[in-house]
Amino acid sequence: QVHLVESGGGSVQAGGSLRLSCTTSGYPHGKTCMGWFRQAPGKEREGVAAIYTVGGSTWYSDSAKGRFTISYDNNKNTMYLQMNNLKPEDTAMYYCAADPELWRCVALDRAWSKPVDFGAWGQGTQVTVSS
Repeated sequence: QVHLVESGGGSVQAGGSLRLSCTTSGYPHGKTCMGWFRQAPGKEREGVAAIYTVGGSTWYSDSAKGRFTISYDNNKNTMYLQMNNLKPEDTAMYYCAADPELWRCVALDRAWSKPVDFGAWGQGTQVTVSS
């Protein structure tokens, strides 16, 4: 059974940084599309960034470009999201997700605000950015 666990959330002031982690277990590792999503109170879930674990191709939403970096450590089966220059509008619950299909990464890149569903999800980690 697939299991994803996020960590690294917290409270920071605007301009600060956080690094989120997503550790996977029970997953048939190999060709996996993994992504970070977020949902703020009263808003729809949106995609933030995605990575394909073979080859390391990455995709970013416009809000993430230039500030966030997604990566995956195959040795640790862990995905990361380094978030720099955080803004109050980044405040949200952040979720990681995984799916064996590459097309989900491509589809996500075409519609960050209405993301496709992924096969497995973590429980979320809260990020709060104060001004």
